[in-house]
Amino acid sequence: MTLTTAPPIPEENRLLFKGLTWREFKVVEQLLEQPGYRISFLDGTLEIQQMPGEPHETIKKRIAALLELYLLMAGFDFKPTGSMTLENEARNVKREADESYKLTPSSQRPDLAIEIVFSSGGIDKLEAYKRLKISEVWFWEDGVLKLYHLRDNKDEAYYEKISVSKAVPEMNLDLFCRCILIDNHVEALKTFQAGLSA
Repeated sequence: MTLTTAPPIPEENRLLFKGLTWREFKVVEQLLEQPGYRISFLDGTLEIQQMPGEPHETIKKRIAALLELYLLMAGFDFKPTGSMTLENEARNVKREADESYKLTPSSQRPDLAIEIVFSSGGIDKLEAYKRLKISEVWFWEDGVLKLYHLRDNKDEAYYEKISVSKAVPEMNLDLFCRCILIDNHVEALKTFQAGLSA
């Protein structure tokens, strides 16, 4: 007798609907306003995503805790804005980051958005953030942190991949990434704090 196992359940379940106007999107959005789902929109494509599970949320909160510890110790007057809804009808876009931050009291919108990626596909997140004018976006995917900074030329804005953050240029990203990967949350924070104090 052979035992078989059920196929793994994907970390993030996502549905895509194309060809919607902004008005149609807003009607559907009202119908879908219930806990457990995140809705994004870009160029007529509606993305409905089931809220992620524990592995996603654990990494998200770890990154937030480490970053906030750094911002506090570095003297930033910051405001965590979490997964606040960002939308612009004229630019045909709506997006919620996993985490976001205003890094100065005068910031009109988040200066930094963070995405934890456990599956591919869906709308083009960088394009959405470009239209929302978010100056820096971080992606954590497969244990790697990728940073993008918004460049605004006269002709066109675009994201440039960078190795040193423009938003928090003094932060030790190697230490930051090592601490994200530490299994124990408290140990990760203590290790990061000790590294910052050294």
